[in-house]
Amino acid sequence: MMQMERIQRQEIKKLNKQIGEQKVYVHPTSVIDENVEIGEGTRIWHFSHIQSGARIGKDCSLGQNVNVSNNVIIGDKVKIQNNVSVYEGVELEEFVFCGPSCVFTNDLTPRARYPKKHKYKKTLVKHDATLGANCTILCGHTIGEYAMVAAGAVVTKDVKSHGLVAGNPARHIGWMCECGQILDKQLSCSDCGMKYQIKNSVLELED
Repeated sequence: MMQMERIQRQEIKKLNKQIGEQKVYVHPTSVIDENVEIGEGTRIWHFSHIQSGARIGKDCSLGQNVNVSNNVIIGDKVKIQNNVSVYEGVELEEFVFCGPSCVFTNDLTPRARYPKKHKYKKTLVKHDATLGANCTILCGHTIGEYAMVAAGAVVTKDVKSHGLVAGNPARHIGWMCECGQILDKQLSCSDCGMKYQIKNSVLELED
């Protein structure tokens, strides 16, 4: 990880040359605050803002107009598409995919007059989960590993590992393979051939 002080736009090009050996790229239109950690191989594109205390892992890709708020934790190899704000209280584990314009929250009852002063509800998105374009994740919930949230869904409760959810509010409609394909009725993947079983309401690979 490397720590960065706040960088003015005219200094970004110089910065990219200085950290070129570490293979971190920050587009000149983006702003990086002080006390930020960014792992090797990560690329941050146009008009993005990384706020103080954020920790971003290795080999991540942050698209155009991405905001990473204070103290957010992002694991390795995460992909965040355009127009996503990752608010304080959100943690993304490794290999999470955030589709364009997906929405996070950190306060279920916000008031402009009465700010919560960093007393935010936590949201955890576990490794290899996918959040579809324009979905909304209400705070205080966990998205399980390898889960898939369909485009436009509104998540109001925890999502099971490997679960496929869709709609408003989001409902469980199927199961996902590790590779990203929807499992058939026999809980088999037509793409990679993996076969699963359900034990105690949990999907797992067959013995």
